[in-house]
Amino acid sequence: MSSRRVAIVGGGITGLSAAWRLAQLDVSAAVFEESERFGGKLQASSFAGISHLDEGADAFLARVPEGKQLADEIGLGDSLVSPNSGSAYVVSRGRMHTLPDGLVLGVPAGLSGLAKSRLLSWPGKARAALDVIRPATPPTHDSLGRFIRDRFGAEVAQRLVDPLVGSINAGDADELSLVASAPQIAAVAGGRSLLRSLRSAPKPGSGPVFFAPSGSMGEMASRLVNRLAEVGCDLRGGTAVSEIQRAHDGWLVNGEAFDAVIVTSPAVASAQLLRSLSPDAAERLAQIPAAGVVMVTLAVSAVSMANVPPGSGLLIPKPEQGSVTAVSFGSRKWSHWQRDDAEILRISLGHFRNQAPLDLDDESAAKIATDEASRHLGVGLESIESRVTRWPGAFPQYLPHHLSRVTEIEQSLARDAAGVVVAGASFRGIGVPACIRQGKSAAEMTCQFLSARPE
Repeated sequence: MSSRRVAIVGGGITGLSAAWRLAQLDVSAAVFEESERFGGKLQASSFAGISHLDEGADAFLARVPEGKQLADEIGLGDSLVSPNSGSAYVVSRGRMHTLPDGLVLGVPAGLSGLAKSRLLSWPGKARAALDVIRPATPPTHDSLGRFIRDRFGAEVAQRLVDPLVGSINAGDADELSLVASAPQIAAVAGGRSLLRSLRSAPKPGSGPVFFAPSGSMGEMASRLVNRLAEVGCDLRGGTAVSEIQRAHDGWLVNGEAFDAVIVTSPAVASAQLLRSLSPDAAERLAQIPAAGVVMVTLAVSAVSMANVPPGSGLLIPKPEQGSVTAVSFGSRKWSHWQRDDAEILRISLGHFRNQAPLDLDDESAAKIATDEASRHLGVGLESIESRVTRWPGAFPQYLPHHLSRVTEIEQSLARDAAGVVVAGASFRGIGVPACIRQGKSAAEMTCQFLSARPE
């Protein structure tokens, strides 16, 4: 193994993936993680008789290759499962409506699905149809919500796109970057009709949309930690990084010498660490906000769910919201979560402009989740067991022109602190495969930097 040493700040999936790629490239790494537990938001615990039930992400996108590739490399490829297919619903005017067919991130790629749906009013459908005759509206503002309203009107933006993309990002479509949050839409946004451009765009291949290890997404993190330990990676749990300093021929992390540093902590924390090294990069890092959410997991009586139609879950548009933004029908999605007497629901509370749920105690959070989900589902849920997980600052907000800011951060670091790079959910994608890709890319960039320097 090379005598060069790399420090990795943060032991979430990005940092662990960077360490794994460095090990493949025969470069020594030390991973500093403030918590005693590695894996970041990939976390699972026992609940309702299920030994490992996810508290954070419960799947990763199958069509983005890095997730499946990593699972194969660490020996989890044969254990991957896909969720059961089922309709997703949106609440509108107090009723559950099936998402129309022919949507791409909530954006219509055809009009027949909208015409058949009762989710939109007839005036809303008529306004959406005007997309095919309206002049081009180049989205130089880079606001997803504004662009969708320009093309399809307020109802499509409010009842389709924002519930879906806003839920994924714990944000608001008006405040999300089109390019960073919806690249599939941005790629065809320059044409006269967005609907026609989406309809003619290449379609994804057949196969599963999502994968997860049968033992939970938490297993993906724990297996990767075990493999890293086997190859001799220096894993330092319970070790916060307080300082990164320049050294004559490298960097000092907590006073220890390294040849390069990969920083994968959230943007605001990274800004504090890098302020003395690159004030410009730190200033821009501090401008990337983040939202927190509360995940309430409920085991509810199967009888109380008997009148809820089959499907994968329910999205709640902001005009219909209290604290709950989405309800996932966990045991209907995942066969290995099923029980005879109960169903598992995962209920999300809070978003970027509503952080109040984070201040609730467990009992209040569980009660609000149960009451609001009951109202939206039109049933009286009978809770058997509950679990409350808080994820403060877990969802970076990709505000308009986000990727331009990321490029400026990267350029500032390259100029001011060559050998220090940033990666992770704050930058170029919040999903698990995107974080794996960023960790891998950071490791490869670091190796290129090291190879250009004399030993």
